[in-house]
Amino acid sequence: MNRAVWRSQLFGQDGDYRLFRSLLAETLERTPIKLFAYCIMPNHFHLVCAGNHDGQLSDYMRLLTLVHSKKWHAARGTTGTGSVYQGRFRAFPVQSDAHFLTVCRYVERNALRAGLVPRAEDWPWGSLSDRCRNFTDIPLSGWPILQPADWLSMVNGSEPELHEVRAAILRNRPFGSPAWIERSERLRE
Repeated sequence: MNRAVWRSQLFGQDGDYRLFRSLLAETLERTPIKLFAYCIMPNHFHLVCAGNHDGQLSDYMRLLTLVHSKKWHAARGTTGTGSVYQGRFRAFPVQSDAHFLTVCRYVERNALRAGLVPRAEDWPWGSLSDRCRNFTDIPLSGWPILQPADWLSMVNGSEPELHEVRAAILRNRPFGSPAWIERSERLRE
């Protein structure tokens, strides 16, 4: 995820969202990662993704945010006035089991949680809406585990693990079972 500097607005009009969606797709062509889910919010965005090799995710995010920053400044006539993003993106590994579903639910539920829509699938700037409409101009990857048949109900339902996901985001810590987290942290050292 990445957020605008000072939590200012990144996306204010439909054209801002459409531009960012097109940049997501264009960047995937240049640096192909696995993009599983996404949500673009007024002042930040979330991606659930994975690189195919070391450094690829960083390359993707660097290119995405660099091009977006340039286009954002150009559209507003603010080139040379400072950063668009608050800093480097936040990322953390996620175990490919129910923890993966929890993170995808967190991302796809973002607009509902923020009170922007009555149902998560109503937010047009996310992967859930794309899948519900059976349309996307962003090539999403297949999930590493099966999506539950009642996924829409799960996303619109309660979020008991909200605090745990937020803690992982804030601390850039692995999200999974205690044993998996311990192994992940040893590999990161």
